Amino acid sequence: MSIQVAPSILAADFTRLGEAVDMVNRSRASMLHIDVMDGMFVPNISIGFPVISSVSRISRKPLDVHMMVMDPGRYVDVVRDAGGALMNVHYEACTHLDRVVASIHDAGMKAGVTLNPATPVGMLEDIIGEVEMVLLMSVNPGFGGQKFIANTVRKVARLRELIDSTGSKAVIQVDGGVALDTAPALIKAGADVLVAGSFVFRSMDPVGAIESLIKLGE
Repeated sequence: MSIQVAPSILAADFTRLGEAVDMVNRSRASMLHIDVMDGMFVPNISIGFPVISSVSRISRKPLDVHMMVMDPGRYVDVVRDAGGALMNVHYEACTHLDRVVASIHDAGMKAGVTLNPATPVGMLEDIIGEVEMVLLMSVNPGFGGQKFIANTVRKVARLRELIDSTGSKAVIQVDGGVALDTAPALIKAGADVLVAGSFVFRSMDPVGAIESLIKLGE
């Protein structure tokens, strides 16, 4: 099976952000993953929309915007205007998830739903047919460089069963602790897209690191 890689810009050197985006452009990465944190839903604050807009002007890869914020539905139009191609919102942060997903589609973007490590995939049974992506967090969100949560592999398998049994077209993305030692089991379980931050941007050869993950699925 083919595997897509979404390098996470959060792990890049922000003093050389343009160079980081150029590296991703030159690689076989399928998209650029951008984490937005508000210091409330998660205990950290990351980049905002002016930075996303700047990145979108030089990125040749679609922007996968992961909204780790409270009430993300407030920002649908802002994400679109900043250049987002896909907006990923947390199940745990949306009181009216169906409404938020519909508004993302109305704005012309693809919609993704993210689950924290302790949220079961069964919670998506009534929305799985409406989204293009489900992101499973394999670490607790808010910080880069955390240890991979092993239960994520079984969770990917359960989500694959749900997607296949419902006829959903959603792809499975995994974010957190993805590296050469964790990726093979995720791929075998049914993951489609691997978000890689530290593994890519702390590598001596980031393009090669991306390539090594892609080759695991070839």
